[in-house]
Amino acid sequence: MKTIKYIFVLLLWSNFVQSQDIHFSQFDHNPVFQNPANVGRFNGDYRIHANYRDQWRNVTVPFQTLSISGEVKQIYKDFNFGGFLTNDVAGDGSFRTIEFQPSVSYTYKLTSDSVHLLRPGIQFGINFRSFDASAFTFDNQWNGSQFDETLSSNEVFQSQRKTNFTWGVGAAYEFQKGKRQRIIAGLGLFNINRPNQGFFGEKIKRDMRFNFFTQAEYEIGFDWDILPSIQLNLQGKYRELILGSQVRYILEDRLGNYKSIMAGIYMRSSDAFYISAGMEYQNYWAGISYDINTSNLSPASRSRGGLELSFRYIIHRFKPEIIKHRVCPDFI
Repeated sequence: MKTIKYIFVLLLWSNFVQSQDIHFSQFDHNPVFQNPANVGRFNGDYRIHANYRDQWRNVTVPFQTLSISGEVKQIYKDFNFGGFLTNDVAGDGSFRTIEFQPSVSYTYKLTSDSVHLLRPGIQFGINFRSFDASAFTFDNQWNGSQFDETLSSNEVFQSQRKTNFTWGVGAAYEFQKGKRQRIIAGLGLFNINRPNQGFFGEKIKRDMRFNFFTQAEYEIGFDWDILPSIQLNLQGKYRELILGSQVRYILEDRLGNYKSIMAGIYMRSSDAFYISAGMEYQNYWAGISYDINTSNLSPASRSRGGLELSFRYIIHRFKPEIIKHRVCPDFI
């Protein structure tokens, strides 16, 4: 077990070199993290998302990621404001990545009936990374029969923390023909300033990440919808292509009451496929997905990948109707 800690140092170094961003399987239900142009793309006034991911529990100390986002629609004219906060912790050394990214988008109506919409967006914020060197053991602590944590490691770390500024941009096009017929496609570019991720003096620039996504919603029956989606991430040598679809069955949609259930299957190229399920009730959404690993790590992981949970809540402001009364003369 102690040798694994030493090996993790090598993994930690490789993580610095690759400088990859975190990712989620339920990208359709984490829109602000996906692209700043998604801010304000919902029916309501406020929207809150929460996502939790737990992976590689069968291989080592689990990698855990928590994301929380919030949005305000049309905070000023057609401008929308939002942002997300993520906390990612990996491995024995608690390699932690915290990001806070406020975002602004603008809703531009390409047609007066709002069937065609274009949303540009921008995000900016901070990226904080840290690790706990005291959680590792080194060869100097080997006493001949076992690792002795009371012995000095003779290792000196210049820094165990790093904070950077980063920013990105995005744009999304939306075509909505009806309540249950729409297509969305977007592009995003992140880490444009390529912040330095190095801990030990040497500059290790974080690679820019290109994101493309498209989602569709199409009515295939009186109570049935199909929701296919694709996402592509390119970052340095890293490639991620996800494609799949969910099917939605509407349990109730009348007199202000709405209930539906959803289920789907997705494939992440050269890595895993995963199944998902969820339920919508009024303004709430709750979903779950599970990754089944198909990469070269599958013998060690026993094909077990990651569990992911998602939650959403949309708030509608009460807008009282303004009634204008006509005052009639007394003599009538």
